Amino acid sequence: MMDKVQITLEAARHNAGYSQKQAAAHLGIHYQTLAAWERDSSNVGIKTIERLSQLYQIPKDYLFFGNKNEFIRSLRQQAN
Repeated sequence: MMDKVQITLEAARHNAGYSQKQAAAHLGIHYQTLAAWERDSSNVGIKTIERLSQLYQIPKDYLFFGNKNEFIRSLRQQAN
């Protein structure tokens, strides 16, 4: 069985066609807050996860929440 594919918040935002500032404005947050979440979303709350999922039009189960560098490292390990 194939594991579900997850993408980072940054990739989800790009796929949805938003700049950081546009997405942050829709969420009612500062763009630097969104930038921080895109680097490490380990501590993003469930309500925020739901809002991100709605804004980016992607099921929350397909969004990766954690450290972006760990995500990249995991992808590299899976590829080898």
